[in-house]
Amino acid sequence: MKIAILSRNPNLYSTKRLVEAAESHGHVAHVIDHLKCNIEIEQKGPALYYDNKYLLGYDAVIPRIGASVTFFGTAVVRQFEMMNVFTAVNSRGIIHSRDKLRCLQVLSKEGIGLPKTVFTNYSKDVKHVVDSAGGAPVVLKLLEGTQGLGVVLAENMNAAQSVLEAFNGLKARVIVQEFIREAKGADIRAFVVDGEVVGAMRRQGKPGEFRSNLHRGGTSSIIELSTEEKYTAVLAAKAVGLGIAGVDLLQSARGPLVLEVNSSPGLQGIEKTTKTDIASKIIQYIERNVNR
Repeated sequence: MKIAILSRNPNLYSTKRLVEAAESHGHVAHVIDHLKCNIEIEQKGPALYYDNKYLLGYDAVIPRIGASVTFFGTAVVRQFEMMNVFTAVNSRGIIHSRDKLRCLQVLSKEGIGLPKTVFTNYSKDVKHVVDSAGGAPVVLKLLEGTQGLGVVLAENMNAAQSVLEAFNGLKARVIVQEFIREAKGADIRAFVVDGEVVGAMRRQGKPGEFRSNLHRGGTSSIIELSTEEKYTAVLAAKAVGLGIAGVDLLQSARGPLVLEVNSSPGLQGIEKTTKTDIASKIIQYIERNVNR
């Protein structure tokens, strides 16, 4: 097979691992910077122009689309879809996952466990908003934030009011979420490929930090998920429409709660923690879905 890996940097760990896995399975892999593609739309059919030539003959695409370039990145993925190329992560799923509010709404419709979440149109009734999210402390998240950026813990009502007023003054869209105290600053990243959890790790925030992101100094350890946690992760990925997903879960007194569904989960943390060849799992998923 001829596989395109959409990535802006061929030296990233995830990109290199996908190339290695594809080649070890006997396939040809090309790294393509999606921001340098021209999308051509005309009556005779869709086309993509890149690096002085048209992109032809590809059997599959693995999108690695960054959050900051979602609009153009998903347009390129969608163009491949129009060209009848199998996409390991489809454009619709990427768009659903990147809109945190929409993603939570989709998960809620499927009856998936979530922290209580409130979103308003810059409401000044802060007390009602905080009470609706379970009362202080609450977590406030920018809808556009990634890797723990734009996430604030408001310990009390006064802090919540101050932060909300600051965000409102900047016309920044935020959601207010229940703080799950029993999680103790830890969450779970479940890596889902083709309807199966292929790896999972527990991420623990550094002392004094409620955010567990590895990019913010958190640590990781391998974890064996319960049947309910596996089911929740798989159901969340399916609800959002993702064949490959990093599903972030919190362990709570009422069962697993989904924090976020990531459409471009990194491979470095999960592979090094679990000692599992996740990249090959992705290539095998493509092999099962592409007509050779």
